[in-house]
Amino acid sequence: MALFEQMRANVGKLLRGIDRYNPEILATLERYVEMQAKENAYDLEANLAVLKLYQFNPAFFQTTVTAQILLKALTNLPHTDFTLCKCMIDQAHQEERPIRQILYLGELLETCHFQSFWQALDENMELLDGITGFEDSVRKFICHVVGITYQHIDRWLRCWGTSRAQLKVWMSKYGWTEPEPGRIFICNQEESIKPKNIVEKIDFDSVSSIMASSL
Repeated sequence: MALFEQMRANVGKLLRGIDRYNPEILATLERYVEMQAKENAYDLEANLAVLKLYQFNPAFFQTTVTAQILLKALTNLPHTDFTLCKCMIDQAHQEERPIRQILYLGELLETCHFQSFWQALDENMELLDGITGFEDSVRKFICHVVGITYQHIDRWLRCWGTSRAQLKVWMSKYGWTEPEPGRIFICNQEESIKPKNIVEKIDFDSVSSIMASSL
């Protein structure tokens, strides 16, 4: 990880200078993308810089690197990184394998079709070669969605894409319980609602000019 932090600092200097749009730095940025995938780290600014350089220099486009950038963006859901990256890839490249498959996986996650996501991923596991921590990052996103949406859920093992034992680990991490077999208690959403009192303070001086103009 120390090597990664050094690489992050070097890339940060490149992106702050005039070389940001110099295609000669692409090799360094592409190695940085691969390092992010391997070290389970993430740097959106650098990844967007790569895609921007590909836009300006289409001959340098690398499908494998772009695929890694998209997969890393998915690990940061529910943030909009994936949409940002997708918008910087032209339509022709979006139709290429494996980019097309990754965009489909992203669509399934963003629309919360979690069981379909795991099924599609099982058919394309080669996409995750060299991507550390991807599946757990997706499970974290699923837990986030479930946590803000449901009070109780059935124990959808396919929804989590994991074993029953691993599901219990995630339940413990988020404080979920199983009061009866096959049914998971998430939280009481009514107790999670935090009312907010809004007080408007309008003094006489702030409205006196308005009152005067209406006379």
